[in-house]
Amino acid sequence: MRRLIGILLTFTVVAALAVAPARAAERLTATFSLSGTTGKYVVSNPGTSAVSGWTLAFDLPEGVTASNPQNATLSQNGTRVTLTPAYYIDTVPAGGNTEPYSPAFTLSSAAQPANCTLNGANCDGTGDPPPTAASVTATYSVSGTRAKFVVANNASTTLDGWTIVFDLPDGVTASNAENGSVSQDGNTVTLTPAHYNDTVAPGRTTEPYSPAFTVGRSGAEPTSCRINDANCDGSADVPPGAPGGLRSTVKTTRTVSLAWDAAEPGSLPITAYEVYNGGDLATTVPETSATVTGLTPNTEYTFTVKARDRKGNLSPAGSPITVTTNDPADDTQAPSVPGGLRSTDQASASIDLAWNASSDNTGVANYDVLVDGKVATTVTGTTATVAGLSPSTEYTFTVRARDLYDNMSAASAAVKVTTDDVVEDGYARVGYFVQWGIYGRQYFVKNLDTTGNAARLTHINYAFGNIDPVNLTCLQGVTKGTSSDPQDPNQGDGAGDAEADYGRPFSAAQSVDGVADTGWEKLRGNFNQLKKLKAKHPHLKVLISLGGWTYSKYFSDVAETDASRKKFVKSCIDIYIKGNLPEYNGAGGPGVAAGIFDGIDLDWEWPGAEGHPGNHVSPDDKRNNTLLVAEFRRQLDALTGETGERYQLTAFTPADPAKIEAGWELGEVAKYLDIFNVQGYDFHGAGSDDSWEPNRTGHQGNLYTDVDDPYPFHFSVENAVQTYLDAGVDPRKLTIGLAYYGRGWKNVTDGGKGGEWQAAQGAAPGQFQEEAGTRGYSNLISSLPGCRIAHDEQAVATSCYTGDNGQWWTFDDPWSIRKKAEWLRSKDLLGAMIWEMSGDPGVLTRTLDEELS
Repeated sequence: MRRLIGILLTFTVVAALAVAPARAAERLTATFSLSGTTGKYVVSNPGTSAVSGWTLAFDLPEGVTASNPQNATLSQNGTRVTLTPAYYIDTVPAGGNTEPYSPAFTLSSAAQPANCTLNGANCDGTGDPPPTAASVTATYSVSGTRAKFVVANNASTTLDGWTIVFDLPDGVTASNAENGSVSQDGNTVTLTPAHYNDTVAPGRTTEPYSPAFTVGRSGAEPTSCRINDANCDGSADVPPGAPGGLRSTVKTTRTVSLAWDAAEPGSLPITAYEVYNGGDLATTVPETSATVTGLTPNTEYTFTVKARDRKGNLSPAGSPITVTTNDPADDTQAPSVPGGLRSTDQASASIDLAWNASSDNTGVANYDVLVDGKVATTVTGTTATVAGLSPSTEYTFTVRARDLYDNMSAASAAVKVTTDDVVEDGYARVGYFVQWGIYGRQYFVKNLDTTGNAARLTHINYAFGNIDPVNLTCLQGVTKGTSSDPQDPNQGDGAGDAEADYGRPFSAAQSVDGVADTGWEKLRGNFNQLKKLKAKHPHLKVLISLGGWTYSKYFSDVAETDASRKKFVKSCIDIYIKGNLPEYNGAGGPGVAAGIFDGIDLDWEWPGAEGHPGNHVSPDDKRNNTLLVAEFRRQLDALTGETGERYQLTAFTPADPAKIEAGWELGEVAKYLDIFNVQGYDFHGAGSDDSWEPNRTGHQGNLYTDVDDPYPFHFSVENAVQTYLDAGVDPRKLTIGLAYYGRGWKNVTDGGKGGEWQAAQGAAPGQFQEEAGTRGYSNLISSLPGCRIAHDEQAVATSCYTGDNGQWWTFDDPWSIRKKAEWLRSKDLLGAMIWEMSGDPGVLTRTLDEELS
């Protein structure tokens, strides 16, 4: 019988914060090594179960300091040093260790540590285990739709930190928390205390500041409850019941298909079933059926199945079943060829297929569905959904029948199907929101809503995420500015702004919903405002943009090897898609940002070519770029298999044919990317340090080649897009970039052309002192009222000129946006991309929306 918590509206649950520790032989151990002044600890797990969560501490001699940690964070108090692992080594598998990503650090002088402890026990595994933590009680009550947990500490030691995780019935939500925060993923709710009630003194409770929240159905009660990963009722974990009714549904010479009845849950919901071939794990599946492959013909096998809950607790094995695979000598006749293969439905990432059944003298076992000649899935019926596809891409499908003796039919007649666009209806409107806009620009996420632009956009790309220069992972959780020198090769090393991302409290006037932050929430800043914006505009997709001009230095390094790609991609998905933000100033924590980002935008500027001074560049960048994009797609699709949500993958890509040739295998990359956001601006300009083109003006985003262009190379939006089309990229994967800002020069002569393509003497004064030569559109129009606007009809480019020896600016305005929108529609492109939204008071995006509607 399913075990429910809370038969009455109020129940009391008692939990031990930590189960009794394992015997010494099963504890984690740590081994230290020293090379020069670099120390390293390898943490090993000799036990039979994976161990998640560990902290290592040790003493150094007086005066010796530890710094520069790798694969961990480090703190030092006097001589005592504490290492906390990075998330990717936080779990140590049974019989495994932390290599090759063991925590390392630099010592101020060579020294051997002393008094090493691992989770409170000796690092070598000797001695008594650490004492168990205090017990707590948690009382749940609900009145109507308002629920509350009261946490009490019944022990003689202080309870320092707690989290409650519980499940609500299907369709019931938890929201509007007080004295804490709630986050929800499906049915599972995580309740995190506020700073003032996460510590409970001996004999005390969280009253009168116990966390309360609203449930979406009157009287709703949890169906499971955990506190600090122990059962809320204080009992030992109750594993699931054994699955019953194990049976073989189909067998061939090399496969056995099995089915069974769902097991009864124990303390926690069942998340998977493990299928065993004898004593060996054969496969793990989320449903109650599986096919075991790779078997030997005419051989007897014994199968059993165990249920696994959310924590990994296993049920007893169900009753075994013995199956003998077929003897291929008993039948050599192949099935008939499947006929009538057809597409019955399609989406941006999947195709539904159906076909007519094959016949066979002994019976058809299943069908292989092939995509472009490779097996994509195997099914027992005559329909299949092929998922994991790329939008706006043509695929060729065939089907083969397999009989009970593994005789294969010939492939069916092929059918070609093109997946739908990533934008379900109409055109994409992709707008970049810059992290730093909340400072000098005073442009908040709320402004996306108040200008009407949030309703008009399809995507928001949040710029930018950085790369950790030491660990080569996605960097988050730091607030460190960039160097003020744009030519500094280390300008962006270690830089980031967790304060703006999720630490900064916003006032009611700055908030999307008019509700101010208290400053104690686990999620604040821009991320929380994006969450509120998505709630108000559910059609919006929000992507995290990684890299950009200043943060692309280490892309070449993370893309270099298969191991480095896997590590980097995993870290980015963990932080941004799963929402596991590092702790920062009371904010962050596991899952707090889950559901904010719908995908990842890659802004590597530029693979295989020059970019920011100091960027790492390799001749292997072009191929490695493809492999990195493919790894992002692979891991995002794997997460889709767990969550059912598809995650988008886009990239900012160059207009310069030389940069495309140096770094982009366009045909290959198109298999994985949903959108190429093609650079449609910065063709010409004068940078703040006059290192670009200070001595001559030029259009920064002309649609067509200007016949007056004096340069030997002729940039234009049309030429840029044609390079992609010539490479076979579907036009419905392409957006063109629009500039919501201007590039300007000073001391420009008229030359009879209103300053166009004329001599200049460097960048004009910018909107901000540190950004000479750049002004947002709204600032440009308001700050230079005497700037005479000119529309170049032939090139389709807007400029303005203040007069002889004055300023000349190039930018997009409603006229050029209208012309470009008409053109992209004529080319059947996906839409437009915008850098960046703070320049628009609402008129530019409204114009774009009107032309693309």
